[in-house]
Amino acid sequence: MAQFRKRTVRDLDVGPGTRVLVRVDFNVPLDNGHVADDTRITAALPTIEHLRSRGARLVLCSHLGRPQGQDPAFSLAPASARLGELLGTRVHQAPEVTGPEVRRGAARLEDGEVLVLENTRFEPGETRNDPALAAELAELADVYVNDAFGSSHRAHASTVGVAELLPSAAGLLLERELEALAGVVEDPARPLVVVLGGAKVSDKIALIDRFLEQANSLLIGGAMCFAFFKAQGIETGDSLVEGVELAEKALERAQQSQCELLLPSDLVIAERFAADAEHRHVVGTAVPDGWMGLDIGPETADRYAERIAAAGTVFWNGPMGAFELEPFASGTRAVAEAMASTAATTVVGGGDSAAALAKFGLVDRVDHVSTGGGASLELIEGKALPGVEALR
Repeated sequence: MAQFRKRTVRDLDVGPGTRVLVRVDFNVPLDNGHVADDTRITAALPTIEHLRSRGARLVLCSHLGRPQGQDPAFSLAPASARLGELLGTRVHQAPEVTGPEVRRGAARLEDGEVLVLENTRFEPGETRNDPALAAELAELADVYVNDAFGSSHRAHASTVGVAELLPSAAGLLLERELEALAGVVEDPARPLVVVLGGAKVSDKIALIDRFLEQANSLLIGGAMCFAFFKAQGIETGDSLVEGVELAEKALERAQQSQCELLLPSDLVIAERFAADAEHRHVVGTAVPDGWMGLDIGPETADRYAERIAAAGTVFWNGPMGAFELEPFASGTRAVAEAMASTAATTVVGGGDSAAALAKFGLVDRVDHVSTGGGASLELIEGKALPGVEALR
């Protein structure tokens, strides 16, 4: 396992009366003013509970969505309410991100109490890492903890600016994310098997390039595979095709690589993108006109499951098909079940793959599910994450 090389919250000199600003990732889906999925809130609980147990006074900040100005529909109040339920205590909700009332609220906190600031993106200075906003946030606390892995690939005031003004450290979630994901690329148990799906080759080409150098097997599924087929002159019908030139170059690189690049050998195709569409299984990968490929076939699913079963480490990002439509969920389900059953170290790169695991009830059966889709991909691509680099 890769070793994390930053100071963590366990290393901080925090005790009763210490005010701690914690950047959390409460960017959660809302439904009629209530949190629809509290995964990211529960993921922050270990750091929050650790600091409360030391008597710290917590000021939490997060963004939620992409509001245009101060839009009440993007308030963090529902997330605060859910956090209070999970902690079994009252959580205070600030009316703004900064300002006199916020400063008074932070000053009134007792040991172990929690105040949640409003959506940081209500402030235009957040996304441009405005030094003035960072300074106002720093005024609220004695130390800073970043536990928002899902936002650490962005150089914002609450992830980078404030970290440069206060003694800073990583939270327990951030530490766990970085160690799990670094373990995939730094010194994985082998064979390293990587499963990549989703729609666009352009979204995953940097991952493909990285893993053609490092993985033992790279298994391609989802609509992404049709760019590879098109590059080989195979008919793709009405399937979604994107990034053919990128796929062609990746196929060329694979010829020179020690990594085995696998593509589907059979498909589930349909006349249209709908659960009630006429669909059928085809052996081979040619898709006739008027039809579109919406899932890998059972032969491919079995082949991919065999590779996963024999792996030492597996990284999965992206579904194998339109798993949200039941007739086209079998391929993604097969990969999820193989991930849940293998003895390998299993890491899932967030996003749709995590949603698929949740749908199939298998989240608890893999070693690590990342809370940050974009951040996890950038880290594995080899990019530095500004919010991590800013920590001491």
